[in-house]
Amino acid sequence: MLIPSLGPGEIHYYMEGAVFEVYTDCTALRSLPNMKTTNRHMLRWQIDIQEYRGNMTIMYKEGKSHTNADGLRRWPLNNVKSNPARQEEKLQIF
Repeated sequence: MLIPSLGPGEIHYYMEGAVFEVYTDCTALRSLPNMKTTNRHMLRWQIDIQEYRGNMTIMYKEGKSHTNADGLRRWPLNNVKSNPARQEEKLQIF
């Protein structure tokens, strides 16, 4: 989830005071703001998103539909023709 991991530092100035939606493919994260947990990682995320509580809506989006986030996560190939996954393997038989 992007906001808990980056919110307090890098994108805080853009998100402060703005109304926005966070799309996730994890249904459990939708209940994150109201969750009662002793897990330290989830507790830290709850603290991080607390300042966005009135302005943020966590929405579920199926993983297959996350093409925009998936595209940002992958490294672009400079030259598709030189992609080793697409090259045919030549075998030498003696």
